[in-house]
Amino acid sequence: MRILSPALSLITSAPFAKGNQARPAAVDDGPVTHTSFDHQPTASQSQLPKLLSIAFPLGLLLIGVASARTTPTAPPVLPSPSGQYGLPFAAPPGPDTWLLGQFYGNTTFAYKERATQYQYGQGLHFGLDFTAACGTPVVAISDGVVSEVDGPHGAAPHNLVIDHPDGLSSLYGHLLQKATVKVGQRVRRGEVVAVSGDSQLSCVSEPHLHLEIRDHSHLKLFNPVGYLNADWAALSLVDPDVDGPAFEQSLDRPGTWQFLDDQPPVRIGGSFLNAYPRAWPPLAPGTPALSGKR
Repeated sequence: MRILSPALSLITSAPFAKGNQARPAAVDDGPVTHTSFDHQPTASQSQLPKLLSIAFPLGLLLIGVASARTTPTAPPVLPSPSGQYGLPFAAPPGPDTWLLGQFYGNTTFAYKERATQYQYGQGLHFGLDFTAACGTPVVAISDGVVSEVDGPHGAAPHNLVIDHPDGLSSLYGHLLQKATVKVGQRVRRGEVVAVSGDSQLSCVSEPHLHLEIRDHSHLKLFNPVGYLNADWAALSLVDPDVDGPAFEQSLDRPGTWQFLDDQPPVRIGGSFLNAYPRAWPPLAPGTPALSGKR
């Protein structure tokens, strides 16, 4: 079925120009009469050029509107990592302030726990852990707008999400208490937004801050190392969470994802990235097996 604009419908209903009209048929019950086609054009016919001048631009406008409605919107181009963000603490690192804890990516700990607490992050640790005493002030790593306070993203007991104008978000997890900033509030880089806590709620078991870099959809997560302006060589010299190799290794693909800055992005709910048939270090007996669903 064709749908015409009102102007186009008017054109199709107007009398055709000379030579295109159908001649009336003869009738059987009377003398045959003929209609002359040499008469002056009717009022409707004389308006035809004006109607055409209206209809064609209108038709082009309607086509343009339809095209605009059906053209898909291009996804936002996310920034490349260039050390454009600050660290989540104002104080310098040290044994009395904070240290780098678990790395982002295919860590040996994440590999052991990939079938349990890291199963929805493709088996990887999808953030950076900073070891810090409970109550250590946490600052925004860049300017942005608070989008969530205690949102549905884990990292208990409390978390905070800040959306940055470049298309990325930062998540601060394992906070000691609910952040005092409000959803919709604008914050500046270096501004205190929360205080760090303990994932085990004890302030003696695992006091640390968990930091993530996500896109605004919260479906894709990235290695924070490239985005944070830090001396990673110095920070990685002391890692309280590592008593052996920092990253798990596939014996079938040796050397893959073995450095702080070459860890892959994570898609929430995606397939396991480290379902290794042969791995080093080997898993201890009794380690939960992969479910096979991903």
